[in-house]
Amino acid sequence: MSVHANGKTPSHPFSDSPFRTRADFQQACCALLNPLLPLFTPGCSRVKVGSSTTRFDEGGAQIEGYARPLWGLAALLAGNYDYQEAARWREGIINGTDPESPEYFGDIEDLDQRMVEMCPIGFTLAVAPHVFWDPLTDKQKDNVTRWLNSINAREMPNTNWLWFRVFANLGLRKNGAEYSLSRIEADMDHLDTFHVGGGWSNDGPKSHHQMDYYSGSFAIQFLQLLYSKLAGDFDLDRAERYRQRAKEFAKDFVHYFNPDGRAIPFGRSLTYRFAMVGFWGALGFADVQLPAPLTWGVVKGILLRNFRWWATQRDIFNNDGTLNLGYCYANSYLTENYNSPGSPYWCCLSFIPLALPETHPFWASEEEPYPTDSIPEVIALKYPKHIAIRRGGHSFLLSSGQACHYPMKATHAKYGKFAYSSAFGYSVPTGGYQLEQYAPDSMIALSDDGEFWKTRRLVEDAHFEEPGQDGLPVLVSKWKPWPDVDIDTILIPPASETPNWHLRVHRVRSGRALQSSEGAFAIYGCRSDNGRTLGPMEGDSEEGTISGSGNAFVASSAGAVGIVELHATGLRDGKIVLADPNSNIIHGRTLLPSLSMDLAPGQDTWFVTAVLALPGTTNDWRAMWEQKPAIPGWLAKRMEESS
Repeated sequence: MSVHANGKTPSHPFSDSPFRTRADFQQACCALLNPLLPLFTPGCSRVKVGSSTTRFDEGGAQIEGYARPLWGLAALLAGNYDYQEAARWREGIINGTDPESPEYFGDIEDLDQRMVEMCPIGFTLAVAPHVFWDPLTDKQKDNVTRWLNSINAREMPNTNWLWFRVFANLGLRKNGAEYSLSRIEADMDHLDTFHVGGGWSNDGPKSHHQMDYYSGSFAIQFLQLLYSKLAGDFDLDRAERYRQRAKEFAKDFVHYFNPDGRAIPFGRSLTYRFAMVGFWGALGFADVQLPAPLTWGVVKGILLRNFRWWATQRDIFNNDGTLNLGYCYANSYLTENYNSPGSPYWCCLSFIPLALPETHPFWASEEEPYPTDSIPEVIALKYPKHIAIRRGGHSFLLSSGQACHYPMKATHAKYGKFAYSSAFGYSVPTGGYQLEQYAPDSMIALSDDGEFWKTRRLVEDAHFEEPGQDGLPVLVSKWKPWPDVDIDTILIPPASETPNWHLRVHRVRSGRALQSSEGAFAIYGCRSDNGRTLGPMEGDSEEGTISGSGNAFVASSAGAVGIVELHATGLRDGKIVLADPNSNIIHGRTLLPSLSMDLAPGQDTWFVTAVLALPGTTNDWRAMWEQKPAIPGWLAKRMEESS
């Protein structure tokens, strides 16, 4: 049996795009819109993309399917593209805001999901009034005005959602309709309290440190840039402040993208996929030119290469051509309780450069490669508490201190892991029983009963240090999975001599008996010849597994990943965990090299973990596997002094 005989996902026009020119971009946007056309309700105010459900009502879910593609459609229309089916969406807003229509969107309640969809609707009214406002009758305009204005009297979450009310009002203001300037000002003043520094904003209350893609492309930075353009005529000072924040933020955010175009997956809502690059397109919309080396050609390249990478991920589509829920393939374990089948279309906000003319410097500039020679390979990012690394063939983060401010599914995995990779992604639990379901990649999992496992979620402290002579930052954190268990963790980026190895150091002081298991990155775990699960390495084979005392390793067609214990007194057993299917967001079938050890009550243990990560190839892993890093001198001294 050959794996190459298996059926393939049908080709999609989006995946066939070269993503080089504005025309390519226009056609790709249409390729996402067209499969939605047969799914409209008769009055066009709803689009039913699929049958899975959410924490909010089915009407709200289908309104998402209608409204979110407007991010792309509005940009197309603002750029003078004649999309022949645009009238469907206009009909939808007419019927959706008419309280006498059977397809009325519904009255807005407190904390209503419909508030979110007011944001792309408001943006559409602001940039494409010739299609969505001017043709409406006076009564229809009154209906739209009344419905959007109704958000001004409702309670909203203390998060980025406040932006959605701002954009509902901006859309009305741009068309001379009734709106609330006082509400815009009050919401903007409050949103500005989320800003921490360097262009970074916390997504919500400061009780939790949460800075993910919502701080950038999914919401805050993206919408600040749009606001700076749309509100510059009446809020000039704030608009200029946002432009300056974007320049500061870009210097950090560039590190979240690999030279090949991939973004580093981190945090929630990753089913929005290429919405991750929306910030770079919004710079063009707002005419914000960044300082060197982030030229227009570099900015354009980051966005287009990300789209080109997504074009290779053909399993992101359902058979009818619509986007599915997941990341690189359909995956409900990853998704949030607010993700409806229409949610992925938030990705359409990254088509924002289509609003720009061909002559704009974003499009007129030649695409330039990622500025590898001009930005550091390793850098401590103060505000998100990340160490960003571009070594060893991938970009990845070392992370400590972030947490979601409400009880989210898989929150430990989305915010609490030690590392997140552009090549290997991250894994989420599929259940609550045994390590195979927890799939704790880039985590140390602990259990006091062998059945249920705890991993890091909250930390008591997280800070940077520079303890060595090489100038590399390290990230130190303290956390308590139980009241009588204290863990100090130190995350150490790769040294230049061993660029594919990073270190994780844990001091575990436990008042109870524990089982422990620490995972490397998870990796695609199937044979290249027949697609079956990899077994132990044989002879000079280039793929397979290795496990023994103090080490575990997997090599496959996706690369090589290994984990080694460097500290003799903490010697652990190497194991290959067969992670549950669909636990990893990049590959559906993965293996997880892990180290395990039992801890006795009262034991004070140091683990020094070296993790090898070599993406994309397996033909040179042997030399790297043999060249293991040494324990840094400063760390050896610290460990000795603590004993």
